[in-house]
Amino acid sequence: MTELPQSVLFCCDHNAVRSPMAEGIMKKFYGTGTYVQSAGVKSDLEINGFSISVSAEMDVELSRHRVRSFDEMEDWGDDLGSFDLVIALSPASQRRALELTRLHALEVEYWPILDPTGLGETREAKLTQFRAARDQIVARLVSRFGPPVETDKT
Repeated sequence: MTELPQSVLFCCDHNAVRSPMAEGIMKKFYGTGTYVQSAGVKSDLEINGFSISVSAEMDVELSRHRVRSFDEMEDWGDDLGSFDLVIALSPASQRRALELTRLHALEVEYWPILDPTGLGETREAKLTQFRAARDQIVARLVSRFGPPVETDKT
């Protein structure tokens, strides 16, 4: 397995769909040895119910997630320069992450993850799109950090 960074920040447009899923799945797959957070360019939406549903299918709890923006992170004392790795899941968040970290020696990766919002007409069609985004995140995590480690001993 690839050595995990000490801290990872996932980011997307609103911190309501992709980045919270990535944060939750990474925590489930790799445990608490890595500090994992997520943020958005904006924080004008609530966590998306479809993200909650498709994450729950893999025992990832997102219902208590509170969205936050890059600016709110800084206001609350999280220094973006203290993260080892920033993973942007949308073009807008990649631009913002590069802008905010240009003075820091940290890695910014771009993972082009499908934005499932607005796709699908029926509930089931929407869930299918959100599962596709979730599964892209899972595939990228495994490709980047290796297979999930056993963290639960229940």
